Amino acid sequence: MTDPHGFLRFPRRPVPARPVRERLGDWNEVHAGQALLPLVREQAGRCMDCGIPFCHHGCPLGNLVPEWNAYTRREDWRAAAERLHATNNFPEFTGRLCPAPCEDACVLAIDAAPVTIKNVERAIADQIWERGYAAPCPPARHSGRTVAVIGSGPAGLAAAQQLTRTGHTVTVYERADRVGGLLRYGIPAFKMEKHRLDRRIGQMRAEGTEFRTGVDVGVDLDAAELAARHDALVVAVGAGERRELPVPGRELGGVHQAMDYLTLANRVAEGDRPSPVVTAEGRHVVIIGGGDTGSDCMGTALRQGAASVVQLDINPEPGQERRDTEPWPVHPKVYRVSHAHEEARVREGADPRVFSSATLSFEGDRTGRVCALRLVEVEPGTRAPLPGTERGIPADLVLLALGFHGPERGTGLMQQLGLALDDRGNFARDEGFAAGPATASGVFVAGDAGRGQSLVVWAIAEGRSAAAAADRYLSGSTALPAPIAPGDRPMTA
Repeated sequence: MTDPHGFLRFPRRPVPARPVRERLGDWNEVHAGQALLPLVREQAGRCMDCGIPFCHHGCPLGNLVPEWNAYTRREDWRAAAERLHATNNFPEFTGRLCPAPCEDACVLAIDAAPVTIKNVERAIADQIWERGYAAPCPPARHSGRTVAVIGSGPAGLAAAQQLTRTGHTVTVYERADRVGGLLRYGIPAFKMEKHRLDRRIGQMRAEGTEFRTGVDVGVDLDAAELAARHDALVVAVGAGERRELPVPGRELGGVHQAMDYLTLANRVAEGDRPSPVVTAEGRHVVIIGGGDTGSDCMGTALRQGAASVVQLDINPEPGQERRDTEPWPVHPKVYRVSHAHEEARVREGADPRVFSSATLSFEGDRTGRVCALRLVEVEPGTRAPLPGTERGIPADLVLLALGFHGPERGTGLMQQLGLALDDRGNFARDEGFAAGPATASGVFVAGDAGRGQSLVVWAIAEGRSAAAAADRYLSGSTALPAPIAPGDRPMTA
């Protein structure tokens, strides 16, 4: 603890984002050029270095938050980098994309504002690269064992890096044309610029990890043959089974799945096309779904020049404070404003979200395109429609951001490996991350494929734990850390 009175002397002050009007004019990160290290050092000094640091438990990775807060306060960036990398392969990702459940678990959050842990993490992560603290770490010796990793999202990348560094020969297979999974095509550049991902991939290549893109395992390559050619296999294909909205008019033109829309927009940012195939420019956009993906769609639509943006959420508007059923240190469901919501409020003059609302149908014009959406207010809790509350709103572009059911069903990968589904619709696995009993030994499941749709920090933790399980299978023991078990659940009410 570098300042025993820091939490009393300094109020919570997050690093400010760039002005809304400025960032709506580009695709750069909302915090681009906003490190403000003096502010970050001050905020790190608010950490009380608690005897029982609940922030550790609030973080799926078990990040050593008080330790790197203390080093940040002292400007010992090398030590802070070492402590952060000790538990997290990709802090520049989590420092930008994680919703920071560690902050809700901060002891200060009992009756005050928590430490700005996410800001400190992002600042350390940036210093890691600016100061050259992310040199490749190739293994001192090779084990002679080979591992295939299917999927290059955060879980697959974490598993691959851990296994490569411990001495195994790892090849990552990705069906898209670029490495990164949802980090590449699902996350807009204004949340995380892709050069940060490319930089990590370059580090991993220098360490010895091999990548094969454009290979759809189960279609282009038989998964059972791939497993037979390797000593172990890690399945980290994510949760790609999208939820649908079976209402009248779903077939109309202009109604799209949110992830398709985000992927097309990101491909423009990657330079694949001069303009998106599906654009919000000049359109009245309605986003159905109140989660992070819906917020990402909102930020994208605003930058494309949408005429208006509305986000529908079937859940009631959360309160500003924790409910009694969500006591500290759980991650509570409270009213939160994302950067995209802030942008819409500044541009539109009001919160773009409509809570406690459900979609009844879509209406089309004579060309077969959607032109309006009919909605109804619902009873909180039961979600029963409230009579007399039906109304229509203009909708030229509708984006379905309803989440995912788990990994894609009935795929060649699933059939060829004999993967089964558990009662939650995810790939079944045991307490050691090994796939279900119908699968040959040496196959492990990590990330959203086995856990279900979750956060980037959980995906990295899953990848690290699955890597430890695979290394133990290959070597008889392992020194790799395993931050979580498959049954661990988020610390939420």
